[in-house]
Amino acid sequence: MLKTRVITAIILLAVFLPVTLFAPVGAFGALIAFVVVFAAWEWARLLKLGGAGPVVYALIAAVALVASTRLGSGVEEPRPLFQAAAIFWVIAGPFVLLRKPALAQGAWRAFLFLAGIVVFAACWHALVAARMKGVPFVLSLLLLVWLADIGAYFSGKAFGKHKLAPAISPGKTWEGAIGGWLVVMIVAAAVVFLHAFQPTLYSALLAQLGAVRTLLALTALVAFSVVGDLFESMLKRQAGVKDSSGLLPGHGGVLDRIDALLPVLPLAMLLLG
Repeated sequence: MLKTRVITAIILLAVFLPVTLFAPVGAFGALIAFVVVFAAWEWARLLKLGGAGPVVYALIAAVALVASTRLGSGVEEPRPLFQAAAIFWVIAGPFVLLRKPALAQGAWRAFLFLAGIVVFAACWHALVAARMKGVPFVLSLLLLVWLADIGAYFSGKAFGKHKLAPAISPGKTWEGAIGGWLVVMIVAAAVVFLHAFQPTLYSALLAQLGAVRTLLALTALVAFSVVGDLFESMLKRQAGVKDSSGLLPGHGGVLDRIDALLPVLPLAMLLLG
C-alpha cells in the first residue's frame, strides 16, 4: 500500500510540478480543468447520481468552466463566482456539518448538485488567477493547505486527545488542527521575514491587510481548509464509501486530494480583491 502510494505521488508530482513551474498559464489551466472535471465526476458519485449521472455532471462542469471564461480576452478573475463559492463555504459549509442533512432528502441533493458546479468553477478560476500572479504565489497558496494538513496529522498523532468532529471524521482532533495552524503561521512568518520567493500569498496579504488582519486571514483560511476536508468526509460517510474513487491508487480519488483546497482558493482570492 505504501509503495503504491509513493509511486502515485511521484507520478503526480512529475506531471504537476513541471507544468506549474515552466508551462504557460494556458497549459496550467488545462491541467487544472482536467483535475476539476474528474473531481466533479466523483462529487456526483458521492451524491449517488445513478447510471450515466456522474459522467453527465462532469460534462456540465466542463461546460461551466468554458462558459465562465471569456474566450479570446484572457482569463479574468470572476469575482461574483468567488463570492458565490465563498457564501456556500462560509454559511452552508459549517451549517451542514452541524446539521448533517441526509442525501435521501431530495432538496439537499439538488442543492449540492447546483452548488458543486459553482464550487468547481470557482476552484479552477482561483487557481488560474493565482498562477497568473506568479509561480511563487500559487505554490504558497497550495502550501498553506498542505502545511495545515501535514501539521495537523503529526500534531494529532503526538498530542491529539479531543475529537474535532467524531461523528464525521473520528481521526481529527483539536490539537491536530491547532498544530496545523501553528505550522502555517511559522512558515508564513519565515517567508515574509526572509523576503523569500516573492510574491507569495503571505506577502500579498501583509501588504494589503497589515499584520493583524493577515494573521486573522490566514487563521480563517486554515479553518476553512478543515471545513473542506470535513465536508467531503461527511459526503463519503453518507455515501457509504471510504474514498471518493479509486482514480489515484493509494490515495483514493481526486476529490480526496483537493477537498481542503475547495473553500480556501476562492476565499483567498477574495481577501486579496
